[in-house]
Amino acid sequence: MNSTSKLLNRVPEITLFFWIIKIMATTVGETAADFLSFTMGWGLVTTSYFVSGLLVLALFVQFKLKRYVPTSYWLVVLLVSVVGTLITDNLVDNLGVTLITLTTVFSIALAAVFAIWYAREKTLSIHSIHTAKREGFYWVAILLTFALGTAAGDLVAEHFALGYALSALIFGAVIGAVTLAFYQFKLNAVLAFWIAYILTRPFGASMGDLLSQPVTAGGLGLGTVGTSAIFLVAIVVVITLMTKQQSKLEG
Repeated sequence: MNSTSKLLNRVPEITLFFWIIKIMATTVGETAADFLSFTMGWGLVTTSYFVSGLLVLALFVQFKLKRYVPTSYWLVVLLVSVVGTLITDNLVDNLGVTLITLTTVFSIALAAVFAIWYAREKTLSIHSIHTAKREGFYWVAILLTFALGTAAGDLVAEHFALGYALSALIFGAVIGAVTLAFYQFKLNAVLAFWIAYILTRPFGASMGDLLSQPVTAGGLGLGTVGTSAIFLVAIVVVITLMTKQQSKLEG
């Protein structure tokens, strides 16, 4: 991608920092949803309305910018992570939809979004998100990856009773396999990206549950407050570094 395309693109370059922040944002999405819903006692419905409202405002700002700005972009990712978690939690806890059903439905919905996106734009590459239409498809797909990842992660960790640590190891191993396939066996870059993006959600969520849940429930007992705070600080530090780096490049 040339320098002009980079400036026009509305999403970041795919670097190690990208994946680090994405996984941390995923972890915060899991723990923050639990913190607001249960620790603070807001409940799933009130929390969902509140965070969804914040997401709408953040997306409004993001679309107005028409270019990649680290603080705006990653704020949207963080809020999408929380909303995606809450969508799945509401459907399971309040409506009684099974995790198997949700995993299937969200997989089909995501495939449909990709199909419509490709039919309209002839590409699913995030290196070409330089129009509002493409960015719209991108954020819808991102939201579905978080909802799907939440359902799949809970399905493995809770429904199949494998526990948080083993679930994290399983999803981490699959991510490693996708990475190997991309670098060693030339797996299509767009396919590799979206598979990894989906899998980092249950991986990060499993890590979040492992750290925050009580020891009696299979976690390490750090709590939702401590876990959320640690990862939020880490995200802010990394984004600050990325913003400074971007400023130097543009200057």
